[in-house]
Amino acid sequence: MPAIRGSNSKKKTRRHTRDLDQVHADLHSERHLAQYKDTKAVEDLPGLGQWYCKECAKWFESETNFGAHQKGKVHKRRVRQLREKPYSQKEAEAAIGLGTDNGKRTTTLMEVDELPTAE
Repeated sequence: MPAIRGSNSKKKTRRHTRDLDQVHADLHSERHLAQYKDTKAVEDLPGLGQWYCKECAKWFESETNFGAHQKGKVHKRRVRQLREKPYSQKEAEAAIGLGTDNGKRTTTLMEVDELPTAE
């Protein structure tokens, strides 16, 4: 039975890997990576979870497949993307105009033009 959005949508979600900001956190924190790896049972992983590419967040069946992956274009592109620092929530809010800068508060009185009286 096809998915709601079409027959190809299940294929797209099956190939989805971890996003760049998640992988960036994995690379800079061993604890973060360990939490992710602990969610997977070793028996269910390809090659019993021995060959794992941190940059692409993928497990491989054998060492030869893992070596071929590291020499490939997809892996090199992903490494290049990970060199850039991911945007923070504060930067994203500043980009759309949500900021905490309220400007300087003025304490001077405003001049009010008096309306001419009808005589």
